[in-house]
Amino acid sequence: MAIRTAGKLLKDLLRQRVISTSIGFGPSRHCSSAATSAPKIPHSSKKGRRLLTGATIGLIITGGAYVSTVDEATLCGWLFSATKLVNPFFALLDAEKAHTLAVAAAARGWVPREKRPDPPILGLDVWGRKFSNPVGLSAGFDKNAEAVEGLLGMGFGFVEVGSVTPVPQEGNPKPRIFRLRQEGAIINRCGFNSEGIVAVAKRLGAQHGKRKLETSSTSSPSNEEVKHGGKAGPGILGVNLGKNKLTEDAAADYVQGVHTLSQYADYLVINVSSPNTPGLRMLQGRKQLKDLVKRVQAARDEMQWGEEGPPPLLVKIAPDLSKEDLEDIAAVAVALRLDGLIITNTTISRSEPVDKNPVSAEVGGLSGKPLFDLSNNILKEMYMLTRGNIPLIGCGGISSGEDAYKKIRSGATLVQLYTAFAYGGPALIPRIKAELTECLDRDGFKSIHEAVGADCRR
Repeated sequence: MAIRTAGKLLKDLLRQRVISTSIGFGPSRHCSSAATSAPKIPHSSKKGRRLLTGATIGLIITGGAYVSTVDEATLCGWLFSATKLVNPFFALLDAEKAHTLAVAAAARGWVPREKRPDPPILGLDVWGRKFSNPVGLSAGFDKNAEAVEGLLGMGFGFVEVGSVTPVPQEGNPKPRIFRLRQEGAIINRCGFNSEGIVAVAKRLGAQHGKRKLETSSTSSPSNEEVKHGGKAGPGILGVNLGKNKLTEDAAADYVQGVHTLSQYADYLVINVSSPNTPGLRMLQGRKQLKDLVKRVQAARDEMQWGEEGPPPLLVKIAPDLSKEDLEDIAAVAVALRLDGLIITNTTISRSEPVDKNPVSAEVGGLSGKPLFDLSNNILKEMYMLTRGNIPLIGCGGISSGEDAYKKIRSGATLVQLYTAFAYGGPALIPRIKAELTECLDRDGFKSIHEAVGADCRR
């Protein structure tokens, strides 16, 4: 039976001509495409495609025989590990095309699905919701909410879609994504390419109804104050809001996003820190940010909400800020009772050893390993400025469980990754969670909450 199933899957994959999307991901950041069919692989990579096809056939046949002799947990681990075998083939593709294929794979369910429960020590309560683990996928991978179910199914504790702009826009001209493989980094200047809030709302609405129906049919009513998962079922969904490039009244764009998308979001993010939209980072100034947040909060609060109340509102900030800038942002966050901050977005700086790479001359935001220390310093500073009273999401340069643990000790309640996921593929997710569990056990912490800000309390 297993072999017949594997054969059917192989036939399906061959017919769609996107075999390579089933078990690997290609690096890019803050950029996605809404194409309904995966783009053709360039002529220069045809040899790689043939090799990939052969490798995939072998994996499916072997997996079909293997599945009949092992338990579900062992098979699940094998499937995640198997994705590492084909990740190198994505290096043959242009970064943005590889990204498009990866989104298509996740949207169609051609990715491993995590069947093993997360270790209890990784579970935590934030904003009245139960996160099964603190490891999330940052905005930029699934900009148009095409693959929420597939991404959550891979074992992320939460997934953030976007940034979503009110009106569809193409973003900046291509090429706009550049790999720095040796440094484990990416430079992007996508510029909020988005299908717009109407298209994203339609997708989220359909997914919301489907997930809610599936959850209601498999669970019993509960009166717990802290609900397991998000509005529509297991897994938390964040929606990251952006502004259109030509919009003069930025707040109006964010308000429009709130009115259209907040009903599907477990939390909302105001993105004022992308370096690829002219003038956007100016909104991080004290007065500008205060006025913006007040308008967005008012728009959210004037909507009718049930017992759950409105979704939490967060702001995503840049790493290229002075101490005075951070103090201003912290003051606004505390005064207006923001629900959280995401720290940080990509950087426009090019420190060593990145500056030695010719690709570093490209304009855009740098993400990945070189961002880790810079974003961590901002994270520690903001944790102390807010006295640990506002949940912080640590983002920037995480590529291991140890990295995630350092973010948590630096003040992050939750963490997000993307660049390392683009390079490492699905196998990275269970590895980070396992390593994070080991770190907590090693240092005697019984929960994530116990470890939050540990390095700031000394």
